[in-house]
Amino acid sequence: MDQDLKKELSHDTDGLLTYEYIANHIGQCDDIMDELVDNMNFVDGNGQFVVSAARYLHAIDHERYAAAIDRLVALAIEKDREHRYLPALIEGLYGADYRMRADELSASDDNFRRIYKRIQPSDAF
Repeated sequence: MDQDLKKELSHDTDGLLTYEYIANHIGQCDDIMDELVDNMNFVDGNGQFVVSAARYLHAIDHERYAAAIDRLVALAIEKDREHRYLPALIEGLYGADYRMRADELSASDDNFRRIYKRIQPSDAF
């Protein structure tokens, strides 16, 4: 990440600037995606923009951005203690019918299981 970008993103107080940078430079910032995720981790205290970034990258190309998505999902689980954003994340990544496929998804996807356990504790596996 060059110094100008580091300076610009140093003004990010909640993750929005970093999320906007990713969205506006998708395909051009792949080589610094880890640093961008690191910055979101540092500045996004409640996971709002971490979740947005994970959903965005998943929609763009979930295979290409799998490593970044996995990191963002793990951060979202950690940061969204009030579960304000996790329901949108689980639906955005697994579809509106995720509840009907909960057993199958839980068996094959650790991130799904971890999110589901937090938003549906009585149904947890």
